[in-house]
Amino acid sequence: MKWTHFKYLSAYLVPLVVIFSIYQGGYFSFAAVIFLFGCIPLVELFTSVNDKNLDSIEDEMTKEDSWFDYLLYGLAPFQLLILVYFLFRISDSNLALHETIGMITAYGMACGLSINNAHELGHRTSKFEQTLSKALLMTSLYMHFFIEHNRGHHLHVATEEDPASSRYGENIYSFFMRTLSGSYISAWRIENKQLRKEGKQAWSLANEMIIYHLLQIGLLAGIACFFGIKVMLFFIAGAFIGILMLETVNYIEHYGLSRKKKGKRYERTLPIHSWNSNHPIGRMILLELSRHSDHHFISNRKYQLLRHFEESPQMPTGYPGMMILALFPPLWFYVMHRRIAFYGELLA
Repeated sequence: MKWTHFKYLSAYLVPLVVIFSIYQGGYFSFAAVIFLFGCIPLVELFTSVNDKNLDSIEDEMTKEDSWFDYLLYGLAPFQLLILVYFLFRISDSNLALHETIGMITAYGMACGLSINNAHELGHRTSKFEQTLSKALLMTSLYMHFFIEHNRGHHLHVATEEDPASSRYGENIYSFFMRTLSGSYISAWRIENKQLRKEGKQAWSLANEMIIYHLLQIGLLAGIACFFGIKVMLFFIAGAFIGILMLETVNYIEHYGLSRKKKGKRYERTLPIHSWNSNHPIGRMILLELSRHSDHHFISNRKYQLLRHFEESPQMPTGYPGMMILALFPPLWFYVMHRRIAFYGELLA
């Protein structure tokens, strides 16, 4: 097995630590959050970046290698296994309060990572891959992301019209309020507009948003029926942690970057409109999410092919570390406003 094959198995590390956290209980139930937001950021502070791209031959060979697809597909049943195991464990009435909280945060870590995997699958064209994407999003109660991200965010990224692009001087807590409501409303508008174009009724089962809500309500009802209302609330709490992880990633990916308007249209999305990190651990665990510029430049480019661009603004550390930094707005502004000034002319 080549290193290029082996390294993306790192994407299974967090799910495995989540399983350990839920199984072990006690204070070990916090192992997942400590691993993702303690160990990884600490290591990445002392890890050199790797901005090497595949050459043309490697690119072509990697593009045709189905290993990378199978690796991605395998993460979907793993998340479903974590969900079921979490529900059984969290329903134990003998758990101490700290164990319950720890297991909820562990499931939240799994949800955050699974939304990222769903994001990659959601950009694929086959029904099978898109169905896997939706199934993963259902485990985080965030299925409208499938519509809003693909048909909204990628169209409006780095503009005032995009609820998922953070603005210069906007702190993450204000961003949460704006993006959580704005993205949900945007998904309804996008789907309703599409149905009107097709001459279909918005309030019908042709509307995917309605289908998504029925599926998610059905999941909640099933959990409440088999495990009880309390477990259902624990599940919602874990899913919400995953949602906040996603939106924190959205916050750091485009902070303070904007596309110029030319007449009534915005310029094309370019590599300068996303923040990137070439820190290798985060890249592998997040399936190259941190090479975000190329993803927006060519949205259907598979994760294993994403490239580094010299002109892309670079974060000072990896995504997990930057997510922690974002939670402290004064520190975030101190670091990022200086970095934006550093890229000054490039980002103007």
